[in-house]
Amino acid sequence: MDSTLKNHFINSWNTHFSGVEFPLAVWYSDDPQGFEQLAPIKNENCMISQLRKARQGEPLCFGKGSIACRGGNRYCGFSQKLRPGFEYFLSSGNESMEGERYKKSPELVKTWLASQPPFEAPARYLIIKRWDLLNAADEPHAVIFLATPDVLAGLFTLANYDEAGLHGVVAPMGAGCMSLVQYPYFENQKENPSAVLGMFDASARPSVGANELSFTVPMKRFERMILNMEESFLITESWKELVQHPGRS
Repeated sequence: MDSTLKNHFINSWNTHFSGVEFPLAVWYSDDPQGFEQLAPIKNENCMISQLRKARQGEPLCFGKGSIACRGGNRYCGFSQKLRPGFEYFLSSGNESMEGERYKKSPELVKTWLASQPPFEAPARYLIIKRWDLLNAADEPHAVIFLATPDVLAGLFTLANYDEAGLHGVVAPMGAGCMSLVQYPYFENQKENPSAVLGMFDASARPSVGANELSFTVPMKRFERMILNMEESFLITESWKELVQHPGRS
C-alpha cells in the first residue's frame, strides 16, 4: 500500500467524516503475515460475525477450514461445494429441509447459480485489516465500509462523482460475504469497476449494526475516490450541514 495514498485518505476521511470508523481492507495472499489462521467460532457459522474484531483493529486471516458456513467457503473461494439440495434450501424447501425463501423456486436458484462465474481463491489466505493499520507490503483488492445511511450517501455520491454511466454502484443479490468479497474481487478485474452495496442478507445481518449496510469498493475505483475527495461535494456547505446534524429526526 502506497503510504501517500493511505495517509491522503486518512486525512480526508477525518476531515469530512469526522468520528466515523475507518474501512477494512481485504486481499488474498500466500503469506499469512504472521497472523494465525482463524478457526471457526462455536455457534457462529457466518464469517461476517468475525469482522467486529477487524473493526476494533485486530487483523483477520481466513483460509481453508476457517469458515464453518458452506456458502461462506464458496463465496470466499475456498471451496466449490454447496449443501445438497441448495436450490431447495435457498427457496421453498422440501420434505427434508426448511427453505430460506430468498428465491421463489428451485429453478430460479439454479438460474442464479449458473450466472455466477467459478471463483477459486487466488491465494491461500484471505486477509482483512483496518485501513489505518496497513503497511507497505499490503495489497488490498477492495475496501469494506460498514456504514449508516448518511455515510452511505457520501460514499455513493463520491463513487459516482467521476462516473458518466448509471452503474458506479451496483447491488447484486447474494450472501453477505459475496457482497464483501466475491463480487468486489471480480469487479476489480474490470477496467471500470463498480462499488458494491450489500449486507441485505437477512441471515448475515445480525452480525452488523441494525442501521448499517456494507459499501465495498474495488481498489481501482477507490483510488479515484480518494483523489477526488478534496474537490467533490464533500467540501460544500450541503455536506457540512448534513454531517453536523447526525441525530436529526
